[in-house]
Amino acid sequence: MAGRPAVFLDRDGVLVESTVTDGVPLPARRASDLRLIEGAAAACASLHGAGLALVVVTNQPDVARGSLAREDLDAMHVLLRDWLPVDEIVVCAHDDADDCTCRKPRPGMILDAAERMGIDLRRSVLVGDRWRDIEAARRAGISSVHIDWGHGEPLTSPADATFGSLEQAVHHILRVTGTDDLADEPEQQAHLNRS
Repeated sequence: MAGRPAVFLDRDGVLVESTVTDGVPLPARRASDLRLIEGAAAACASLHGAGLALVVVTNQPDVARGSLAREDLDAMHVLLRDWLPVDEIVVCAHDDADDCTCRKPRPGMILDAAERMGIDLRRSVLVGDRWRDIEAARRAGISSVHIDWGHGEPLTSPADATFGSLEQAVHHILRVTGTDDLADEPEQQAHLNRS
């Protein structure tokens, strides 16, 4: 389906819960610990139902660091596919020292998936909760939505919009991707960043 717009979704803090330790959000380590964020399944169903490709793009450096087994990561993603209508899950298992092209904030995962899947980047959006996500969107030339959990981590470049959850961002995402027939409805609990 050439030209299909997509929503690129960070995993931790957007779709599944992170555990915050000393102000730092940490991902689940095992499938048994994986928990969907409330409203994430309904949000993904709405986005998928509008014809958008859903592509998870996730940094998982704990694989390179040796604190997360690849088998555990794969088991978590089997669950994620069972729970959500995602088209693809793209993983960077490298750490910064590996100097790869895929680890966010570099846009490799986005650009590679777009080429493979025939995605129209001009009408696509990335949703993330960390500065690396928003910067990756900027470098890929796509719109960004920041999910702000109030962790106090500053963004290195401004997001196009900020919301408290993926569920709250659905109408905005549908408008940006040109797939919303409810464009004149007011956004709830949203702060749009205007440049």
